[in-house]
Amino acid sequence: MANLISVERASLALGTAQVLDEVSLGVLGGDRIGIVGRNGGGKTTLLSVLAGQREVDSGRVTRAGVSSVGVLAQEDVLDPTHTVREVVLGDLAEHVWAGDARVRDVLTGLLGGIEAQSVGGFEATIGPMSGGERRRLALARLLVQDPTVLFLDEPTNHLDVEGVAWLAEHLVRHRARPDNAVVAITHDRWFLDAIATNTWEVVDGTVNAFEGGYAAYVLAKAERERMAQVTAERRDNLLRKELAWLRRGPPARTSKPKFRIDAANTLIVDEPPPRDDVELLRFATTRLGKDVVDLIDATVALGDRVLLDRLTWHLAPGERIGVVGVNGAGKSTLLRAIAGQLPLASGKRKQGITVRLAYLSQEVRELERYADWRVIEAIEDVRKFVRLGPKEISASQLATRLGFTGGRQQTRVSDLSGGERRRLQLTRLLMDEPNVLLLDEPTNDLDIETLTSLEDVLDGWAGTLLVVSHDRYLLERACDRQVALLGDGKLRQLPGGVDQYLELRHAAIESAAREAVSTSARVDNAPVAGTSGPSPAELREARKDMARIEKQLTRLTQREDKVHLAMAEAAADHAKVLELNGQLREIVDERENLELEWLAAAEIVG
Repeated sequence: MANLISVERASLALGTAQVLDEVSLGVLGGDRIGIVGRNGGGKTTLLSVLAGQREVDSGRVTRAGVSSVGVLAQEDVLDPTHTVREVVLGDLAEHVWAGDARVRDVLTGLLGGIEAQSVGGFEATIGPMSGGERRRLALARLLVQDPTVLFLDEPTNHLDVEGVAWLAEHLVRHRARPDNAVVAITHDRWFLDAIATNTWEVVDGTVNAFEGGYAAYVLAKAERERMAQVTAERRDNLLRKELAWLRRGPPARTSKPKFRIDAANTLIVDEPPPRDDVELLRFATTRLGKDVVDLIDATVALGDRVLLDRLTWHLAPGERIGVVGVNGAGKSTLLRAIAGQLPLASGKRKQGITVRLAYLSQEVRELERYADWRVIEAIEDVRKFVRLGPKEISASQLATRLGFTGGRQQTRVSDLSGGERRRLQLTRLLMDEPNVLLLDEPTNDLDIETLTSLEDVLDGWAGTLLVVSHDRYLLERACDRQVALLGDGKLRQLPGGVDQYLELRHAAIESAAREAVSTSARVDNAPVAGTSGPSPAELREARKDMARIEKQLTRLTQREDKVHLAMAEAAADHAKVLELNGQLREIVDERENLELEWLAAAEIVG
């Protein structure tokens, strides 16, 4: 595989923090690399160094094999005056992008397809669009451009479960050639497992490389820590022997060889400092009776739109339910209705007398009134002391165990990072000892280490748990079952979990597409007086033609992929590249002819 990017002994300091400390690594052709690590640990900085957006203080970064890079940043950089067409397709001619299966796949996966854009969507100005819509456009633009190395900073933000699954499949299918690579920062562990051939962990200025995705990373890291523990035990035993030897009486000390003293001092210096671990704790949970929250024949409407239609749902004690659904289907509305924060248009809500409910919203609005408070003050506002098992500890001790050490306890809430605010919000909720926990996208802004700590808390949670999330890993890890809102106001049980939801959505999209084509055909091909439609024999023949052409198109795609691979391998042989380029043009011409034949047959079938 070609070496696209090389980093040799690179160091970079930001203020007093050493973000990279003599890091050496490389990006090879065909790599799909996932970057993980704590919030603020240097992941985005590493990405910007690799992309050439930031210089290092020392060391060398070489991009010899890179002809183009594309970067999806977390902040919005799109021109609000541009249209969807200008942002996503640029100056590509229609016959170029419409005839490219890869581009059509991007339009379908992120923007609803060509059909959704043909009614004016391409000419819509992006200024009024939401942050999520604009991020989808930025991602679509990069995937259409298809740069040599694709750098993605949290690409699954603002994507639902369905969108994350599509993106993973698209990257695996189209970014596996030896002449390109993907480097993605992500906290989405399912996505990491689905796409990554390698995982890089950024920690304390170093980058630890692991083969494979999240599952392989966890196993390899556990093995490394086991080996490190064995080494530490050996070092500790040797340390005790050396110190005991050195501490013998003065007569013996004067006769000791200097190298033995140096060896002991080296062992003492090598003793590692304790890590500043994030620890979310198991708080006491108020006992929950047999009645939790019931929605009975409940209807919720926003304007003329009905989000929940005559829904009856009984939450049971100890249930652990994950909620998935299309954007705008009413997932957050369902949580607010269960929490009693949203009035019902009809029906009623019943709550058990022992219920102590906590609701985590997406907006972190609970912290707005504490913006000028110190972290320790925001925690003490709930309780100054909390009982953890047999012991009672202070809010300051608790804050330390939750990662707010030293001066961070005196930091203003408004100055905290997104991940730290989310951690503080969860801490405040849990300190109040609820027995019904409603979580709306709890993984937003949390790093993987905090996520695993949160899941550890939820493992021991004795109350009722309801989670709305696009994080498929969390839904399958923390919940016993899943339900879905599909946009029709009904709640659908999912015995097959998230996989069943994706199958339902795929079937619904295909059904809607067939219905749209059928409706259009009935209008456009209405029989004219004195004429008749195609005969049954003609219809059968047209369907056979379509099936035959689709197989030929599939074989052409496979041939095209092989030619691309051959071109990458023969990049230095100009004569061979020209020959292969001729083959590629022949494939393109043949595809255009086949697509015209397919369209002609499709018109007959209607």
